[in-house]
Parts: sequence; C-alpha cells; structure tokens
Amino acid sequence: MLDNWKGYVEKFNQNDEEIIAQMIPNDQAAEWIRLEAPHFECSDKIMEEAYYFRWWVFRKHIKQTEEGRIITEFLPEVPWAGAYNSINCASGHHLAEARWLKNDRNLAWEYVNFWFRGSGNEYSYSSWIVAAVYELAAVQGDKDLVVEYLDDFVRFYETVEDRQFTEYGLFWSDDDRDAMERSISGKGLRPTLNSYMYANALAVSRISSWAGRSELQKQYQEKADRLKKRILSLLWDRKDQFFKVIPLEEKNVGSASIDFTEIPKEQNVREEIGYIPWGMGILENDCDRAWKYLMDSHYFKTPYGPATAERNHPYFMKPASDHECLWNGPVWPFATTQTLNSMIRLLQNGSSKYVNRADFLELLEAYARSHRRMREDGKMVRWLDENIDPDTGEWLSRKILKGWNWRKEKGGYERGKDYNHSTFCDLIIRGICGVQVAEGDELMIDPLLEDGVWDYFMLEDLPYHGHSITIAYDKNGSRYGKGAGLWIAVDGKRKASTDRLKRLTVKLVKR
Repeated sequence: MLDNWKGYVEKFNQNDEEIIAQMIPNDQAAEWIRLEAPHFECSDKIMEEAYYFRWWVFRKHIKQTEEGRIITEFLPEVPWAGAYNSINCASGHHLAEARWLKNDRNLAWEYVNFWFRGSGNEYSYSSWIVAAVYELAAVQGDKDLVVEYLDDFVRFYETVEDRQFTEYGLFWSDDDRDAMERSISGKGLRPTLNSYMYANALAVSRISSWAGRSELQKQYQEKADRLKKRILSLLWDRKDQFFKVIPLEEKNVGSASIDFTEIPKEQNVREEIGYIPWGMGILENDCDRAWKYLMDSHYFKTPYGPATAERNHPYFMKPASDHECLWNGPVWPFATTQTLNSMIRLLQNGSSKYVNRADFLELLEAYARSHRRMREDGKMVRWLDENIDPDTGEWLSRKILKGWNWRKEKGGYERGKDYNHSTFCDLIIRGICGVQVAEGDELMIDPLLEDGVWDYFMLEDLPYHGHSITIAYDKNGSRYGKGAGLWIAVDGKRKASTDRLKRLTVKLVKR
C-alpha cells in the first residue's frame, strides 16, 4: 500500500498558517488522506506532490452545518456568499473531486441536498450541477439515489429557463454571474451558461430514463438537441474559428447582433470560455480548428497555463482600479480545469489535428507547477489562490488585496488562501490514469500519457461502481515487479494488462 502521502502532509502542515479550521483541522489531515484519498504516485514528483496538496486543501473545505456537510469555496467569510459561507459557482468542481472519496460516499450527497432541498442558492451563479450529480451517480453506480432528485432537477432547469432564456433560443448571462467578472466580452449570449445548460438538460434526460419517465426523457433530450444547434449556429464564429460571446447588455433590452463581423472589436474576442462546449459534451469535428490557438503564445499559451483571453486583444490584462478579480487575461485554475476537462473529452473521444496528449501533459504540468508561492522569508511553499499573472506566476488577486491592506469588505486577510474553486485530483484520475465515467458495468480507461514519457505511475484504491480499482503503469517492469506496461486490478485481482499505454476495458461484476 502506498504511503508516500505521509511526508507530503507533514510538510504541508509545517509550512501552513492555519488561519481557519473547519471540520478537519491540519492535525487530522493525515488520517483523512489515509482514509479518503485514492493514493497516487508517479515518476514526476511535482505532479505527485500537487496531487496530495490538493487533497490536503480539499479537506479544509468540508464544513459541518445545521443542514449537513457542505464544501466551501473560501475559508474566510465573504460578504457575497450565501448560507454558511456557501457559493455555488464551483459546485460542479467540488462534486468532481468528492465523488472519488474512498469511504465517505455521503459527503457529496449531503452537499447536493443542501443545494436542492436546503438553504443553498443554486441560482446565484451559473453552474452545471445537474450534469455533475449525474456523473456522481455514475461513478458510485447508484441510480436510485439520484432519481429521488429528478423533480428538483427539473424545477432547477425550468427556473433558469424562466429567468434567462431568450428569443434567440439561447440563455443570457452576466459575466459576473458566470463567476468571470470584468471579462472583455461582458454580458450576453455566452458559451458558459449555454454549454452548462446543454449538459444539465442531457443529464435530466438520462436520469429520466433511469426513472422510467419516457416523456420527460424525450422532452429534455429535445431541449438539449435544440440548444446544441443554437450554440453551433450562433456562438461559433466561422471567420475566427472559435466559440464566442454575442454581447447583449440585458436579456430583454435591445437586440443582439448575431453577426460577429458587426460586433465592436472592443468586445469581439477569443476567450478561454470558448473551449467549455467540449467539456460539456458538445463534440463537433467542424469546430476542431479552435484548438489551434490553445498552444500558441500569441493567443492563449502562457508559462502558467492558458490565459483567459487572447493575448493579442487590446484589452488583454487591462487593469481595473476598483476590482481585484479580472477575467481579461489572468490564468484562473477554475478555467484551466475546464479547459483540461475539455481536452480529456476531446482526446478520449477521438483525435484532434491541433492538440494531442503531449499538449495535455504540458498544460497539466504547468498547472501543477503553479501551485506555489515565494514567502517573504524566501521559502517556496505549496500554495493555491485565486488567479495568476500569466507571465510572472504571481497570485494576482492576492497581490492586489494585500496592496489594499486586506480590506474587510473584500474578505479580509488572506482571502484567497487555499481557494477551492477548481479541481486537480480529478484531472489526474481521468486524464493521466484515463478513467472514463460511464453508466454501464464496464471500467474503461484511456490514459492521456504517451508511452515512455513517465517511468511509472500507480493510482491505488479508487472507488468505482462499488469496487476498489488500482491502475498502474511500469515502463520497464522494475518499479512494481509485475512486468512492463499498463495493468488494472479490481478488488485486488489483476484483470487486464497491456505492454504499453493504450485503452483498456474491464468488465465489472455487480455487487
């Protein structure tokens, strides 16, 4: 059994200023990681350390409330949060990590219950929460539990429709309510909420099938199909080969120009949100050309991950005197997660002419390296905050907030420390180790790692459909002594192997 996590947790604790402790303080972190985190090792030690650092951060955000446990975004109380300091915009990311806990299956469902039947405000920010809950049920192999929430999901979808659906057949959203304030494109018909609602509609349709409600299944499949067509026909800029925002200041005021050549250049921009449709399941070969910009330093590529807006736009990184959170160029882990999720879907469902597995690894490595900060005493420590200067790697919001002397109305001292607004462990599990979330009784893996790049990796004791899964790769057979190549074990028994990294499928016996 892997025990490499012990040294990491000890180091994280030693270097930490534990400002706020919730359910699981630092002195209980090691035991929690032993019990709950699927253990992982690999020959890239920066990646390995970042993996455990993110589990170490995640457990800080488990919070006991009168309505059960929730997962927080900020540790300090912030004025714009809801009940118990809850914020819904990263709820999909939270569930993506929580679904992999080894023993605590209930945390994720208590959190779901808080948003749909408790005092959580799931309408505060845009979200793909229904799609996230569907995938949670698929990972756990528990259809009955999610079916109980079906009517809640329908109510949620219809409420968002009532509030934000437009005559264009698309949803309108405010960039601030997409959690992407001060973006260059601004308010309008955005790839964000529209892609989220496509995924939510598809999830409602699939859950309706589980519930045996065929009319509801058909209704929401048709909603998803119609929305997808409108996204592809209206939000795809054929000239610039990218999904973009159609600016519209308010939902019911004025009219939007649906011709990108008529949109003023001040708002006509390629932004990282243009990659979100792939992550939400909108996979179109005709749109593949959008990916040629991702690894191009004239557009999105930076040393610390993808910029949130293309570098060559005149408003790229334009400062704002009154706001610390800008989405006009800084690297945001929230968005980096979304882009890497989109790459996982793209590469595991086929191929692209413009990005490949080496590009995925390069971006994930940059993301892993970004988890650091040089302290005032000159010591480099693991760190997670809000957004990053794309050229220097400095945590930008932190720099601004510190310059404002940690103003209370902005969240106070070290507001963004240990910011839980993204995923990392899930990207290792589904990207590097290749686990594909699916409904059926098979485990499919397709590691997005080129053969021979790493000497080894092992993911141990991953819960999936009620089984314990181990996935391991050994370049020459010297690490684990079980031969060279890739292998999968289910409940301790080796079930499949191959001499190189490629797609594998294992039949699972229902428990």
